[in-house]
Amino acid sequence: MAHIQYLNFDGEDLPLPVSYDVGLSDVEADSSGETEAGTRQRDLVRSGVVEISCSFNVSPTWLKKLTIFRNRPKITVKYFDTGTLEIKQTQMYIDGFKSGLQKDTSFKGLWTVSFTLKEF
Repeated sequence: MAHIQYLNFDGEDLPLPVSYDVGLSDVEADSSGETEAGTRQRDLVRSGVVEISCSFNVSPTWLKKLTIFRNRPKITVKYFDTGTLEIKQTQMYIDGFKSGLQKDTSFKGLWTVSFTLKEF
């Protein structure tokens, strides 16, 4: 049975993630907030901005590839939308990139990499 391809960066399929969370947020204008009457006013600039938090256990080769993607200002990302269960595509960037040695091996180790993808 084939697995779901959760992430694809610029046409390259990424390995199966250890964790994968998709969140949607809204961008509010500066005019949003509490009114003098004490009620909440929301002036939305944009709704449904995608954020994906994920982590991977990868080889040194994939650690290098992910580090290169991290340094790019913009990535075309195809991702598995957990709300619609469909593949969607958007422009994103990587934030909060962390890497650490999971296990020392004779092949330069097994690495844990985690980051958050944020939609432009």
